This record gives sequence, structure tokens and C-alpha cells, in this order.
Amino acid sequence: MPKILICEDEPAMRMGLKDNLEFESYEVDSAEDGETGLNKILENQYDLIILDVMMPKMSGFDVCKSARKKGITTPIILLTAKGEEIDKVLGLELGADDYVTKPFSLRELLARIKAILRRGKLTGKEIDDKDVQIGQLTINFGTYQAKVKNKDVQMSHKEYEILHYLWKKKNATVSRDELLTEVWGFEETPTTRTVDNFILKLRQKIEKDSNHPQFILTVHGVGYKLVN
Repeated sequence: MPKILICEDEPAMRMGLKDNLEFESYEVDSAEDGETGLNKILENQYDLIILDVMMPKMSGFDVCKSARKKGITTPIILLTAKGEEIDKVLGLELGADDYVTKPFSLRELLARIKAILRRGKLTGKEIDDKDVQIGQLTINFGTYQAKVKNKDVQMSHKEYEILHYLWKKKNATVSRDELLTEVWGFEETPTTRTVDNFILKLRQKIEKDSNHPQFILTVHGVGYKLVN
């Protein structure tokens, strides 16, 4: 049974989400502020984390950033009342895997939760447990471990997914829209700018000089190509 953590300071929203997710047969834990949420994330294992952006003590952005710095790769969905693109992009750049803007429909949230958990299961079945060398990065898509010169490199769940998809399509051009469809996997996708931001972060880990990439190449007007 997948275990989900809900970090939400509004009691009605927190309890409503908890009740509905438990009805869907998920095991649910909850936290009423960011600090408590981060402590639970560091002390327990979850299959998915739902983070409200605006919380007391620590914001969802800060919780997400801190969790990723501590090596937590659990998928994170951000709940935000802000609709501006910059807020969404910031959350994704900090390591979140998805976001839902309030007010949202329960059906939409459940669909995104199921999509993320389903991709996680497929990933575990499809990937051999072996190291792959991409530029200066040594990565194991089965164990979600990455190193550069034998030093651990922190990557978000979404970064692993994007790089894995490019690896499966290596030496072929992959459009931004294809990445949005195949990696994010839902109808209301982030913008292509989000893809570009993730590619930039991956290049900083893979390339010796991210300003002059040799492995993740830009195909102008289309998307990207992983050359290996």
C-alpha cells in the first residue's frame, strides 16, 4: 500500500485530503506545518509527498529544497494558490515533480498521484540495476543513485525520469512536447520553459562545461538529443 505524506496547514483541506486518499486505499500521514513535515520526511519513508507552498514555520519551497539537499528523492507534488508561472517554475527548479494550483478538483489531484506512482512502479520493473556513464555523471536508474568522480550527486525524481527518457532515446531528437507528455504524463502540462530549466540542471551535472554541452545537445526549434 503506497504511503503518502500531506503537509497542509489548513485543517479542513488536510483532513479532506487525508479522508479521500484513505478512501482510495492509500496509507496517509500528515503534518500541519513545514517544519513538522520536513522532520517526518527525514525520519520516514514515503512513496509520495504533497506539500502546500504557503505554510507556517517553513514554506513548501523550503521543505522541498531541504529534503532534496538531504538526498530525499521521493516524488513531491506542490499545492499552490499562486498561478504565476514563476512560482511554478521555482518549485520545479527546487526539485518538485509536479504542482497543482488551488482551487483544484480532487479528480485532477488523484489522477496526478496515480500517474506518478504508476511511473515509479514501471521504472522499477523496466530498469536493470547497473551503472550508466553519461558525460562525467555515473548514474543507476534502478537505485536512483548518481555520482561524479565517486562523489554523490543529489538529483530529484523528475531529473532521473527526464534523463532516463533521454537515455532510452539516445542519439535521437526528443521534442519538448514529447518530454512533457511522456515524463509528466498528464493533460495540463507545465510549459516548455520548465523542460529547458530541467535540462539546464542536468547539464550542470553531466557536462564539464554546461555552457558548451557535448552530451545533451539542443536541436533548435525542436528539443534535445542525448549523444553518448
